[in-house]
Amino acid sequence: MTATLSKQDRLNATLTSLRSAMPELRGALIATVDGLPIAQAMGDGTDANRVAAMAATALGLGKRINDTLGSGTLSDMSVSGLNGQVYIYAAGSKGVLAVVTPPGVNLGLLHMEARDTAENVANIL
Repeated sequence: MTATLSKQDRLNATLTSLRSAMPELRGALIATVDGLPIAQAMGDGTDANRVAAMAATALGLGKRINDTLGSGTLSDMSVSGLNGQVYIYAAGSKGVLAVVTPPGVNLGLLHMEARDTAENVANIL
């Protein structure tokens, strides 16, 4: 008999898969578009609640900018600093995926893995 995984277990497994594919990531989390954390693997004492709220807010602002400029549906956005970046991906209409990277991360691989992860999250939510 096969046990059915809960939604939470599936989301946690999705983050684990992303972290396995890209072990250099500093953190990743899944949140609702309202900014509530659902699953996280942030590490180093980072407050997942704050990151979830900020990522959802940033995604909402990004969507408004895209709407204003007529740029179509927002898929992702980034915030860059000297010591790393945060990439924020829309996960359907209900979710947000935030990924924290070190400088010099392979962006092609990151976007491929994170977009697949965001799609999986959207399907789960």
